[in-house]
Amino acid sequence: MIPRALRFRRFSLRLLALLLGLLFAVLATTYLVVSRANERTAHDHARANLELTARIVSSTIGQRIESLAGNAKVMTGDDALKQVRRTGNNRTLASLLQSFSTRVNAPVITFYNADGDLLATSDPAMENENADPFRLLIREAIDQDLPQHTGFSYLKQELHVLIVVPYYAPYPNVFGWFGLAFPIDRAFAWKIRETTAVQLTYVSLDPPDRPRVLATTLPDHSLPPVLAAVLAANRDRLAHTLPPPTEIVPLPDDRYVTLIQFRAMLGEDPVALVLQRPLTPELRSARDLENYLLLTSLVALAAAAVLALVLSRSISEPVRQLAAHTEKIAAGDYASRLTLDRADELGQLATAMNQMSVGLSERDRVRDLLDKNVSPEVAAALLRDGSALGGQEREVTILFADLRGFTTLSEKLTPHELLTLLNRYLDRMSAAIEAHGGVIDKFIGDAIMALFGAPVAQADAADRALAAALAMEKALVQLNTELAAEGIAPLAIGIGVNTARVIAGNIGSHRRLNYSVIGDGVNVASRLQSLTRTPEYHTNVITSAATLAARRPTPPRSPASSPSSASSPLPTFRPLGTVPVKGRAEPVEIFAVG
Repeated sequence: MIPRALRFRRFSLRLLALLLGLLFAVLATTYLVVSRANERTAHDHARANLELTARIVSSTIGQRIESLAGNAKVMTGDDALKQVRRTGNNRTLASLLQSFSTRVNAPVITFYNADGDLLATSDPAMENENADPFRLLIREAIDQDLPQHTGFSYLKQELHVLIVVPYYAPYPNVFGWFGLAFPIDRAFAWKIRETTAVQLTYVSLDPPDRPRVLATTLPDHSLPPVLAAVLAANRDRLAHTLPPPTEIVPLPDDRYVTLIQFRAMLGEDPVALVLQRPLTPELRSARDLENYLLLTSLVALAAAAVLALVLSRSISEPVRQLAAHTEKIAAGDYASRLTLDRADELGQLATAMNQMSVGLSERDRVRDLLDKNVSPEVAAALLRDGSALGGQEREVTILFADLRGFTTLSEKLTPHELLTLLNRYLDRMSAAIEAHGGVIDKFIGDAIMALFGAPVAQADAADRALAAALAMEKALVQLNTELAAEGIAPLAIGIGVNTARVIAGNIGSHRRLNYSVIGDGVNVASRLQSLTRTPEYHTNVITSAATLAARRPTPPRSPASSPSSASSPLPTFRPLGTVPVKGRAEPVEIFAVG
């Protein structure tokens, strides 16, 4: 109930009060929203700069590692080193390493025998080190058969990046190991600071209650208490494997957007990389915009008081047109456009609604194209989860199928005939795969790669993949019958099926992505498909023991059976022995599927 004192007899006054009140509320809300949005944008921009700086730090360290590793490999061909190696004089070797240290700008160069025992070093202080982290790196490199190995550790109580490179005499016999190191010190931090305008601090977390600054660009080289508290909180997140978020840390001179990343150490507690960027420079232009917005709002309020009565007669018709256009959009008519020759809020609303119509139409078109170019499951996952790079480990059954003799066939057909035939073949094979819940990962010429168990998990992925392989054989028989009637030579197929734990997710660049899986299991599936060409196997489908082990126990046949079992006969398996697979130490046990 409106009080009598606030009631107006004239519509113009009512409209004036309403417009001024609403305009004031809108402008005030806009100002608050913009202010918060500016704060959020400044935070996001600072966070993006910090993440970029983190990548620059990693890239800088990586480039330095590659440079030192390359220099170490060059040193292996040094004639003086070969002569010292023949004489076995470690004192001369130490002198030679000091010369190398100056030449390659590496503060520390050490040399170890093949068993990891120190023979010589360019820094005599290294001989008194109680714990030699180079030896740990060498042991890991030997255990993992690595061509080189790197890690973070302390040398003389200072943070260093260590690299070990084998010395072959001759290849592949490892005679010894080069150990090189370069410091992560204040000079390194300032190099990053000068490039990115970001404050950088490396902090040792050992002991946890007394963090120690290793290198920093902060004016006061000590660790502020508030930053120490943030480090302690993020260390707790590290213990629960949670990624540390960016935080706003108030320091005496400014509020800093702070990103903390942890770097693993060799046999010790991790160190923290603290990246900080002040908010004030990020907000400077935004504050100017807010002041301009405030001034504009005041002018708009004054103009609204003068124009309210004039606008009263021109409101009802545009509102009716806007309502009618909204009904068209709600009905799915995105082609119609609303034309209002106005520069006020209603005209802007009309323009915005037209842009919304274009956006909705474009969204439907993109969704339609997406459904045609990728599997529906992948399209749904992209629209639901976004297109970020990365993936997750999961157990997947991979199916590879390839036409045999396709090259010979292509020589006998025109390009148009060949494309028509290939599309007919791929259409039949795709239908068989999708009927059993498979997802087409990609077409590789005449080859097909399909996934069972990704992106949607399937408890019976192995059964579905085997059933799909048999269905593809059956579909090819039907297609060959049609081709024979057309006077076209029959097609032959080879199918490999393997089950393994792989990484499944979006792979590629930020401009172009492809949902796929990567891992050793993919290579095995492709290799099994190639083995179907072996004449003595007498089979079109070969699977691995891993796939058989992943099958679910065969239930009695009933109307409630799963699609993979109800639509296809139960497969039979004939052992083919074991075969070696390139890149794997263990052979793979394989079976023919019939």
